[in-house]
Amino acid sequence: MPFDKVSKVLLKVFGSRNERLIKAYSVIAQQAGEFEEQIKKLDDERLKAKTAEFKAAIKAGTAPEEILTEVFAVVREAARRNVDMRHFDVQLIGGDVLYEGKIAEMVTGEGKTLVATLAAYLVHLTGRKVHIVTVNDYLAKRDSEWMGPIYEALGLTVGAIQADMDTA
Repeated sequence: MPFDKVSKVLLKVFGSRNERLIKAYSVIAQQAGEFEEQIKKLDDERLKAKTAEFKAAIKAGTAPEEILTEVFAVVREAARRNVDMRHFDVQLIGGDVLYEGKIAEMVTGEGKTLVATLAAYLVHLTGRKVHIVTVNDYLAKRDSEWMGPIYEALGLTVGAIQADMDTA
């Protein structure tokens, strides 16, 4: 059996690398969805209190990846309440890709700014400082004002550095 035929058989059985990755990442969106109704029932204070709860769990030894889907469900709900946007499943997958330190290519309009809220919040929960860099002052200001209510609803602070700021 030539290599080409073996390759095709293996591809049919196991799928391409991308197909396997998408299947694995799709579980994240599904599991986050399972938390959605429970998280929606929380009032704003209880939603914000999830930040301290998550930090305590991580400090006690829980790996961030173990609570990732609940964390993403909380960010999704904070976005829905505060900026009237709900992360699509593919954006949840993008958030995990970013959290893992990988590159997620997204075209204009696919929600890069919203996706960043997921990874940034999860990194924050680990005790690390988070800085989101964008290409110009306009986008830095716009995005900090636009996504700021999400972060603030979860107990984080937001700022934007501008070139014309007095640093003295």
